[in-house]
Amino acid sequence: MKIINIKKFRQKENDENSELNRKRGTYAFGRYMPMSAHKAQRVVNQIRGRSYDEASMILGFMPYRACYPIWKLLNSAAANAEYKKGFHTTELFIKKVQVNKGPMRKKSKPRAQGRSDIIKRPTCHITIVLQHIFFMKESRKKKRTLYEKDIQQATVTYESLRKNNEILRLITDGEIKIR
Repeated sequence: MKIINIKKFRQKENDENSELNRKRGTYAFGRYMPMSAHKAQRVVNQIRGRSYDEASMILGFMPYRACYPIWKLLNSAAANAEYKKGFHTTELFIKKVQVNKGPMRKKSKPRAQGRSDIIKRPTCHITIVLQHIFFMKESRKKKRTLYEKDIQQATVTYESLRKNNEILRLITDGEIKIR
């Protein structure tokens, strides 16, 4: 019968999980934010894939009302990365930003002759994932592997373009006439 030290086993398991968590990135969720998803998407598209410092600067200078809540959420994600994983904010990049529609907030507004109208106010859910620059570079290396078949197709395309360029040059020089 083999005796397993449970404490060491769990510590090893936690170390593996922490490495996986580091690769995943740091999350910040903004739920039920009082703006339409379309207006938030317009701002979020400007910061996707940028560094934390650059995104913070962009959000500070953009004139939209949606910028401030997104900036606060970005700062929250950076604080999570600093506190939980020990990353410095200058080394963080935005890995993923997602905007989803939330439920409509409904309010009633009194109208003439005892009637009421319903006012619908849109909400949205925003998710920001920050990742350390080292893991961003590592994931890009994995995505950019080319196979031999892809390389052969690229060379064939390049050769055909070179031939077309020669034909165009001969036409423009006047050596070949088209009827």
